[in-house]
Amino acid sequence: MADHLDTLWYTRCPVPTGLGIAIQQGWLEEAFRIRGTSLSSILESNDFATRESHFSHTLRNSVRHGGNIPAISARSRGRDTRLIGLSWADETQLILASPDSGITSVRDLKGRRFGLPDWRHVEIDFTRAQALRALENALRLEGLEVGDVELVDQTIESHYSDAAADNGAGTVAWSGRSASRGRANNAELIALLRGEVDAIFLKGAHGAQVANQFGLTTVIDTGAHPDPLVRSNNGTPRTLAVDGHLIDHHFDAAVTILDQVLRAEAWAQDHPSEVRRYLARETNSSEYWVSVAYGEDAQTRLKTDLAEQSVAAIQDFTDFLHRWSFIPEQFEVADWIDARPLEALRAVRVAG
Repeated sequence: MADHLDTLWYTRCPVPTGLGIAIQQGWLEEAFRIRGTSLSSILESNDFATRESHFSHTLRNSVRHGGNIPAISARSRGRDTRLIGLSWADETQLILASPDSGITSVRDLKGRRFGLPDWRHVEIDFTRAQALRALENALRLEGLEVGDVELVDQTIESHYSDAAADNGAGTVAWSGRSASRGRANNAELIALLRGEVDAIFLKGAHGAQVANQFGLTTVIDTGAHPDPLVRSNNGTPRTLAVDGHLIDHHFDAAVTILDQVLRAEAWAQDHPSEVRRYLARETNSSEYWVSVAYGEDAQTRLKTDLAEQSVAAIQDFTDFLHRWSFIPEQFEVADWIDARPLEALRAVRVAG
């Protein structure tokens, strides 16, 4: 008989996720209150180590739905986590250049300076990894490699988790940017505007808005490329992961999490305007820029499963992270997946 689960810790990134909607709607809390389990937000904790679990997945009995780099990193470092779902919602992934740089195409990047964030006090620098991924994918489309451009580091001494605490509500834009992080979260942009670099990477609603605000040249949007492996990055697909203790000792809780995620995604299909408002709040942006970044039909892209394309993309991205030494150990994504909660949920729904 499973032990009683007193508290479920949760965290999600402020991007399109079924978990985020289930939390905002109060459905996740309601489903677990019936079980006598309380919910606690990792990012809203006053404890630094607890907040760090958003990136390191060290907290027992926790669930995380969001960018895949921290989840991949935790698995690579030996943490007992299980991948129970993947969701793919495409977003803008912009390589941007200064309008007076003369850069208008990917080929023009050859020999030019590319600004990269360099967070010094983090276990996994996902902002750097996602920028390198977009840059490499873009360059390879033109027969070029990262070595064909000059990488210019923008050193940042802060902690991600400190930014979460500063933000109070815990809705930090974990794309690497939020209003509360001031100069640190926009180091590459500042370098670009100062003329210290020629091009940078920004993504999501923030990236689209900044590009417009400063009249930057969009060199390429890898998030709009037809090849899913070119689009695959930190947010494509996003990982829904739980720790091993939760799934081994509270299996029904993992099924309940998935049930509420899928419920939220089904609801979203018929509520596009509500979804846009939800995303605007989550990303600290406007509904307009949410539509630009995620599409007018963002709600239709909310679908959590273990689709073959998503699994292949995660494996390709994991290989990339290891090749660039962002993670210490290579691993097979198939060994990380635990399909039992999804299978159990589908069996219940079929029976019902």
